[in-house]
Amino acid sequence: MSTLDMIEAAAVRLNGHVRETPLLTSPFLDELAGRRVLVKPECLQHTGSFKFRGAWSAISALGDADRQRGVIAYSSGNHAQGVAFAATQHGISSVIVMPSDAPQLKINNTRALGGEVVLYDRANESREEIGETLAAQRGLTLIRPYDEPQVIAGQGTTGLEIARQAADMGVDQADVLVCCGGGGLTSGIALALESHAPGLRARPCEPEGFDDVKRSLATGQIQNNNAASGNICDAILTPQPGDITFPILRRLCGPGLSVTEDEAMRAMAQAFLRLKIVLEPGGAVSLASALFRRDEIEGDSVIVVASGGNADPEVFGKAQEFLT
Repeated sequence: MSTLDMIEAAAVRLNGHVRETPLLTSPFLDELAGRRVLVKPECLQHTGSFKFRGAWSAISALGDADRQRGVIAYSSGNHAQGVAFAATQHGISSVIVMPSDAPQLKINNTRALGGEVVLYDRANESREEIGETLAAQRGLTLIRPYDEPQVIAGQGTTGLEIARQAADMGVDQADVLVCCGGGGLTSGIALALESHAPGLRARPCEPEGFDDVKRSLATGQIQNNNAASGNICDAILTPQPGDITFPILRRLCGPGLSVTEDEAMRAMAQAFLRLKIVLEPGGAVSLASALFRRDEIEGDSVIVVASGGNADPEVFGKAQEFLT
């Protein structure tokens, strides 16, 4: 189980290797949201998403022998890139299991960052089974994308930064909206906020139709999604919350929020227009929640974790059509 001590230890290992992303503001977004909006652009992180934090945390926590044997991960793209780059930076090999329908940009980037990519059919094959089989055959250490204590600890360093930055900006009460798949980032942030900023409450944000975390929190039991794909927010499509992450989410998070694909695209357009940052659809659902679910949010301020910016050019171009 991940703990605050693990998050703080991860922060020490990550120091000098990850970027501390700022909190950005725009009066135009404030007007749309009906409150002050503070956006933490993890799209500016190494490899274009927060996933580098968890990857570096997990790899740097391995013993020398395990690290030198190499690592393996499965991911639709952002964890893939994070693990590939972190492994390369540590001078070790990485194998990444990715769905064949992942955005080509993410597949190409993972290879360019040093990962050996193994493609699979997500409709008919299990990435977990492929990953565990290859790990056993090659003696690799499996780094899961969210249900991994050291990965959660790395993601939790985002929450340490939020706590400090929000205090510097005079915000001590706010919902913190987090793009959520399996819950690694959301649970890590929630753990960090619990001790360092108890007036800030993490809330998971998901695409409609793939809102397993929202439904799980509402029922108190893990719920799954009926489909593995079929939404533009590919970065956060997971079968269900993690066994490690869900108890943390249930204990510390507020109710989940969900948005439509069009709302995610509109948020991408606004992020580019008002903040000059590039978001991918899955990385924009938190901002979409702030802008288009304003009646479901409490307080005078809201903090938005814009989790990733690895958008294919054609998807990004399509999002800009929502400005007209």
